[in-house]
Amino acid sequence: MASMVIRTGATDLDFTGIRTGFGLPTGFPEAVRDEAEQARHTAPGPRHDATDLELVTIDPPGSRDLDQAVCLERTPSGFRVHYAIADLGLFVRPEGALDQEVRRRGQTHYLPDGNVPLHPEVLSEGAASLLPGRTRPAVLWTFDCDTDGEPRSTVVRRAIVRSREQFDYAQVARGPVHPSLAALEAFGRLRRERALERGAVELQLPEQEIAPNGAGDWKLVVRPRVEVEAWNAEISLLTGMAAARIMLDARIGVLRTLPDAEPTAVETLKRDAAALRIPWPDGASPARFLAGLDPARPESLALFTDATRLLRGAGYTAFDGDLPPVTTHAGVAAPYAHVTAPLRRLVDRFATEVCLAVTAGEEVPAWLRRALPLLPGLMGASDSVAAKVDRACVDQVEAWVLADRIGQEFDAVVLRAEKNGADVFVADPPVVGRCVGRDLPEGGRVRVRLTVADPVRRKIGFEA
Repeated sequence: MASMVIRTGATDLDFTGIRTGFGLPTGFPEAVRDEAEQARHTAPGPRHDATDLELVTIDPPGSRDLDQAVCLERTPSGFRVHYAIADLGLFVRPEGALDQEVRRRGQTHYLPDGNVPLHPEVLSEGAASLLPGRTRPAVLWTFDCDTDGEPRSTVVRRAIVRSREQFDYAQVARGPVHPSLAALEAFGRLRRERALERGAVELQLPEQEIAPNGAGDWKLVVRPRVEVEAWNAEISLLTGMAAARIMLDARIGVLRTLPDAEPTAVETLKRDAAALRIPWPDGASPARFLAGLDPARPESLALFTDATRLLRGAGYTAFDGDLPPVTTHAGVAAPYAHVTAPLRRLVDRFATEVCLAVTAGEEVPAWLRRALPLLPGLMGASDSVAAKVDRACVDQVEAWVLADRIGQEFDAVVLRAEKNGADVFVADPPVVGRCVGRDLPEGGRVRVRLTVADPVRRKIGFEA
């Protein structure tokens, strides 16, 4: 893992400017805090008792807002998957002060020096979080899957659960940690193979992260891809696809949608692969081709960057009655909905409530019907802010890291080239920046010189 430590020196290296610049809230209004405090004492009422399930959570180290807990069991006919999701519907009064506030926020924003939560911490890190050793209300999804990992039955209902232990991805990757995760690798690999058969696209681009080093400083790292994360994500995707199918069959709900890629985007990817002398197997889908690339090769990084063109235009689509023209997510290669992160994302609570009403044979409540057409706009605005905040944080740290290194040279990989410049990836320190130069070889290695590192403008730049 590449990293660069930032020494604080005389400068306060915090992210206040980003919080202020993007208008992120600094707290909750008193009426919202009062409502959340009252809500945390809400009795769950009659519901299925699933406290006997050996549920566990897998999250980044130190997480307290735990949305999901899982229990995987092998059966004579395949697998049984229990997936418990935090039940925010119990705590948030429809159209009340708390509901209105979380609609305004849209999602939790994660900054290196602290989160801007969607819900007050008494709920998101307390009464609603699936913390280990605590009895909690949840929405429990249960899937019976065959030996190929395909679901044959789906049950969703409100339940009472009790998570046994909390693990992070590194712990699970190192070896067996709990019987409930013993089948995770086998099931995750099966589900990933089913995804490739559908044509689901996964881009293995370097993921820049900012982390404290424990001494008051920050470090910029490239987090290596851990297969456990992909296997765990397949359970969330399975749940989201099941939720989408429930809502489509009922002709009411809200989906996460992405139109199919334009044919020209696929042709461009094939042309770039040929230019980089990477063969495209006959009949292989873009998903199969990309999955076969070695992410350690610089040519692969360039192609993964190019392949982002395949995944443009994601959004949310609400419907009530007539089905919308686009009902699928091209990246997942199936209908898909967000239902597995209600502590951190607004739309999940509403989609979950639709699924619960439909599967119980009940009418979808009027307040929920009123909210559905508003959700795409609320989530679109929130997603835009979140993407800009994430990028601004990384840009800020990149500028801090390189502020005293102007004029130095670095080895870089050309990600996406144009006539007079390119986006380049420098591995040490791990930064992505714009490089000026003619005829830079896309997917090639080049030597670049740092010309700009401005912490005020959060800008870096190189020349070949």
